[in-house]
Amino acid sequence: MTATSIPVPTGAAKPAVRPASRNPDAGTRGASAVRFLVLLVVTAIVLVPILAVVGLSLQPALGSSATGLTLENFVNIFSQTDVLRWLRNSMSVTLVTVVVSVAVAAPAGYVLSRGRGKLVSGFSLILFVIQSLPVVTAIIPLFILFAVLGLVDTLWGLMIIYVGSTMSVAIWMMAAYYDSIPVNLEEAAWMDGCSVFGGFIKVVLRNSLPGILSTAIFSFLLAWNDYLVALVFLRSNLNFTFPVGLQSFFQQNATNWGLVMAVAVMMMLPPVILFACLNKYFSVGGIGGSLAGQ
Repeated sequence: MTATSIPVPTGAAKPAVRPASRNPDAGTRGASAVRFLVLLVVTAIVLVPILAVVGLSLQPALGSSATGLTLENFVNIFSQTDVLRWLRNSMSVTLVTVVVSVAVAAPAGYVLSRGRGKLVSGFSLILFVIQSLPVVTAIIPLFILFAVLGLVDTLWGLMIIYVGSTMSVAIWMMAAYYDSIPVNLEEAAWMDGCSVFGGFIKVVLRNSLPGILSTAIFSFLLAWNDYLVALVFLRSNLNFTFPVGLQSFFQQNATNWGLVMAVAVMMMLPPVILFACLNKYFSVGGIGGSLAGQ
């Protein structure tokens, strides 16, 4: 049996050749490179003032015999100024503000996230109105009230103002994070015998560490960096917080930039240390996928 060849018609069309597709990874790498360059430029712009402050703080002070980079300015501010007192006042005010704000905002945010009804809606509206008002609008009435109560030029009065000014935003931040936690987790805990409060403590609050840290850092930065309220309510050098103390120190040593910048570096250190220590505890994904497949 012999094989027969089938003739191919001369006019038959040749199979079409598909054009080579572009590499999709090339466009992704190009976009990533552009984003990286933009972030690099923004980071450089942000870091230039900070590096300038650190560099000036390491320069020799006026009338000093030291040459090159030196820590003489830091030695002088600790031995000749009230930096330690300002640091202690700011830390005490800030820590009380953070603890009270988080302790109140955690359960209040849970009610705002899970509650339904006219009272909850009214409470949410009140918080929105309060956080939209600038603090400066309440300074004069608060000063008159605190003068009657004897809270002017006291750290306790400053703590009350800071807690009140951070509370509305702190509650909103906690409520926003609670919204990302599935209600099914709480329902499972209730079926296992937990009460509503027990489910909140064991399920919701235990999985809300990133939200709690975000709220705490917000409260910390607001209390630590505030200048206007502290300037109005504090009068004596013994009660000055760091921003007011730095401003008064600058007025007395406007020409000695090394000492002034050394005090500024001391004010920048606590927030930097805080972010460096707590950065690893932040998570972006949350626990939204904990019920996947159910």
